[in-house]
Amino acid sequence: MKVEAAWLRDFAKRYTAAWCSRDAASVAAFFAPNGSLSVNGDLAAGRGAIAGVAQGFMTAFPDLELLMDDVRMEDDRAVYRWTFIGTNTGPGGTGKRVRFSGFEEWKIGEDGLIAESQGHFDNADYLRQLDRGVEESR
Repeated sequence: MKVEAAWLRDFAKRYTAAWCSRDAASVAAFFAPNGSLSVNGDLAAGRGAIAGVAQGFMTAFPDLELLMDDVRMEDDRAVYRWTFIGTNTGPGGTGKRVRFSGFEEWKIGEDGLIAESQGHFDNADYLRQLDRGVEESR
């Protein structure tokens, strides 16, 4: 699918809003029915599994906020850059605040949905923040 910049920016804004809505099914709806999401190599295939991944973050971080930093086409993939902010107060949580950035590489299908997303973030930094928290500048 040929992706126009304005369409991609609108799609990414709506995807960001879905994460911030804390409704895992609305995140999964951005993926093709047989789409996949890989987070640092852990694969979730199909909307149900993708909703499960989203729900995991939403449960662990009830106050989660996702910020869209950038989105653009790079070759045949869209690259969506984001910052995740939240406090790990879900069941068994550490009570620590995190703020980390990452990106997803999207393959957009002919249906205008994400056929494949490869997500990446610094897991060591994430684990450190879960343990110690992060100070945010005001």
